[in-house]
Amino acid sequence: MTADRLEELLELGQAPVVLDVRSGLEFKSGHIKWAIHAPLPSLLKSTAAAVNQKSDSLVIICEHGPRAQFAAMYLKFRGYKSVELLDGHMSRWRGSNRPMEYAA
Repeated sequence: MTADRLEELLELGQAPVVLDVRSGLEFKSGHIKWAIHAPLPSLLKSTAAAVNQKSDSLVIICEHGPRAQFAAMYLKFRGYKSVELLDGHMSRWRGSNRPMEYAA
């Protein structure tokens, strides 16, 4: 999914579930509004804690891509039907000065 499309869907209140699989420190340093923090190790232990329905549309993000790619493959293997990656990941989102939230 492109950053433009995700930002548009967020603004319209129609965004897919955004799963941020980065570490806690990375998440606190800035994340997409309404993203669910699901660090990759935790996601592998309990997918259900992050996503309720296997029919939910998901966008998986990490800093540069490898963790998001692994998480997407894992979720597809677990039966999730609509799984996408954010084009350019968080590094491009941040670099294009898109809106972010910061955790305390």
